[in-house]
Amino acid sequence: MAVATALTGTAAGVPFVAVPPAGDRASAPVVVAWHLMDAPRTEAALAAALPLTGLDAWRIYLGLPMHGARFPEGGVDELMRLGYEDAVQNLYGPVSAQAAEEFAPALAELRERFGFRGGPIGVLGGSLGSAVAQLVIAGGGSDVAAAVLVSPVAQLGPVVETMGRRFGMTYPWSEPSLEIARRLDFVARADEVAACPATLLVVGEEDDERGFRQPAQRLRAALAQREVVTDLVVVPGMEHALAEEPGIEPAPQLPVVAEVDRLAVGWFARHLR
Repeated sequence: MAVATALTGTAAGVPFVAVPPAGDRASAPVVVAWHLMDAPRTEAALAAALPLTGLDAWRIYLGLPMHGARFPEGGVDELMRLGYEDAVQNLYGPVSAQAAEEFAPALAELRERFGFRGGPIGVLGGSLGSAVAQLVIAGGGSDVAAAVLVSPVAQLGPVVETMGRRFGMTYPWSEPSLEIARRLDFVARADEVAACPATLLVVGEEDDERGFRQPAQRLRAALAQREVVTDLVVVPGMEHALAEEPGIEPAPQLPVVAEVDRLAVGWFARHLR
C-alpha cells in the first residue's frame, strides 16, 4: 500500500523510491534504506518487501550502483560473471563504497526537493545494503539515530568464504581484496559503528551460520560493549533473501518478511523521536 503512494526519480544520479509520512512532512524522521544484491535487488523491490508499514516517517529507498536502472549491460547475468571473476574487487568493494559516497548528496537533494528538514535519521540495509548503512554510520558525516541491519554483512571475510562454499570455489585473496575486507569488517570497526546509538540486527534462522549468523552475534556483542542499545533477532524460517527471484520488480511481501517489517517499524518508532 505504501508503494502505491511513492514518489520516484533520481537524486544526485541515484534512483530512489520515497514514501512520505502520514503526518507532518517537514519535520518527520527519515529512514534511508538500501537493498540487497540478492532479491530484492532494486529500490522498488525493497520498498515492496519492507514498506515499514505504519511508521510515520519519510521512507527513502536508494538503488545500489550496478543495480536496477544502473545494471551493467547483461543485467544480473553480467553481475554473476563479474562475481565469478572477482566478487570482492568487482562487486562488494566498489558497490558499497560508491553507495556510501552517494548517500549525502542524494539525501541533500531529496531534502531540497521534498522540503523535509533535519528530523532524526535512521538507516536500514539488507545484506550488502547493510554494509552501506554501516559505512554511512562509520563515516560520521550524518548523525544516524537508529539502524536496522537485515541479513547483515558484519564481516566480509566470512561472507566470501560462504559464497565460495556455495559455488564450489576458493576465493584468491590479494592485498587489494584484503583491504576491502578490512574496510567491511564492522566487528573490527565497532568503535566507528557505535556512533549510532541504537542498532537492531535481524538474521534468518535458515541463513548461513558461519557467513552471517555468527558474525552478527559478534557485531552485537562488540556494539553492546560500547554501550550501544542493540538487539539481535533470529527470524524462524527466514533465509538470506527477502523476496522471491528475480527480485527486480515489486512483489507481494513474503509472510516471513512481514515479521522483519514489524521488527524494523518497532525499532525505528522507539529510537527515532
